[in-house]
Amino acid sequence: MYTALRLQRKLKQRLRNGEAEIVVITPDPYMTYQPFLPEAAAGSISPRHVVVPLRRVLPHCTIVIGEAQRIDHTKRTATVTTPATAEDGTGAVEITYDEIVVAPGSVSRTLPVPGLADHGFGFKTIEEAIGLRNHVIEQMDIASATRDPAIRDAALTFVFVGGGYAGVEALAELEDMARYTARYYHNIKAEDLKWILVEATGRILPEVGESMGKYAVRELRGRNIDVRLDTRLESCEDRVAVLSDGSRFPTRTLVWTAGVKPAPLLAATGLPLNERGRLVCTAELAVEGTGHAWAAGDAAAVPDLTAGEPGRETAPNAQHAVRQAKVLADNIVASMNGEPLTEYRHSYAGSVASLGLHKGVAHVYGRRLKGYPAWLMHRIYHLSRVPTFNRKARVLAEWTLAGLFKREIVSLGSLEHPRAEFELAAGRRPVTDGDDCQ
Repeated sequence: MYTALRLQRKLKQRLRNGEAEIVVITPDPYMTYQPFLPEAAAGSISPRHVVVPLRRVLPHCTIVIGEAQRIDHTKRTATVTTPATAEDGTGAVEITYDEIVVAPGSVSRTLPVPGLADHGFGFKTIEEAIGLRNHVIEQMDIASATRDPAIRDAALTFVFVGGGYAGVEALAELEDMARYTARYYHNIKAEDLKWILVEATGRILPEVGESMGKYAVRELRGRNIDVRLDTRLESCEDRVAVLSDGSRFPTRTLVWTAGVKPAPLLAATGLPLNERGRLVCTAELAVEGTGHAWAAGDAAAVPDLTAGEPGRETAPNAQHAVRQAKVLADNIVASMNGEPLTEYRHSYAGSVASLGLHKGVAHVYGRRLKGYPAWLMHRIYHLSRVPTFNRKARVLAEWTLAGLFKREIVSLGSLEHPRAEFELAAGRRPVTDGDDCQ
């Protein structure tokens, strides 16, 4: 989106004259600002304000909603399936191009853990974030209503696997929300809820540094959150989380945030990949040894020219992706005009992480912050980075209102299956994909 946005500005006259066309192929008609997913799950931000509608911000681009199945760079064609592919029976369409930007990002990296596919939740999309919020509140409803102590205990046990940004921030925000929600239940206390964070290495949040990572562990444990370091999830069959330290936790909520991997599309491009499956790129963000192909973000292995170490690559995070997109767009235009290309250089500024309302950790430009100052910096930084003034204003307004009024504690799980009630009224038992996870 950022690349197309900049190209749209740089090529304004050519687009107007019909000399150029920018085609954006995407499975969703919006871009998700992922750092806000935890706050959306906690109800601090409305889901629609976490996403940016592409048709609005890219009015001079052709938006194709679909998935690229493969790319034949020798023929300069991308084979794309759209929502109409199955309906009209014509099959996938081939879209030709002169220059291609491959930026599909990453997908959740899963392991062959027994039961994970049946009972696990991801936390990478807005749908998953809102579905998880609804699920957590529904489990509290179940625990409040059941007379079976085993069901109550499993409903109030929440296991998160992965101690990176996604896992820690999601757990911290949801624990904050659930602890607040518990005051409205006559038979559930905050201390009845059991939250467990499982991390395979010896530390969490490695991006904020060792000392801030240790502070985050102390902060979470101080909130009665069970942080298990150097521990792996062995199994979650029959809704029982079995850990490598021998612990067993009956649970109806298991959230998997243990890393990401490059999108599968990259393997179907025929373009050079490194051992991690990312596109091998030059410092100019061109795919190495291939003309007219470019990449950025999680999908691209870009040399880190500021590291001072040969072979070092930029980290696959939003901080680099957003900046790479601007350089990439400028280099495409420079290539079209026969001008020299610019190398991508950006020193890592640091990291910020939220640990729930008014709590956070930060390591920015060598300075370490914790507690309220870090949380405030987290909000200011991400407010400055979320695309478009429209979204900035809406998010700021929601934060202001959230500070003046009480949290929302409503579960709208029926939104995930809007036809269920009508199907029941029509005499058919509704079939829902989430039966196993409820």
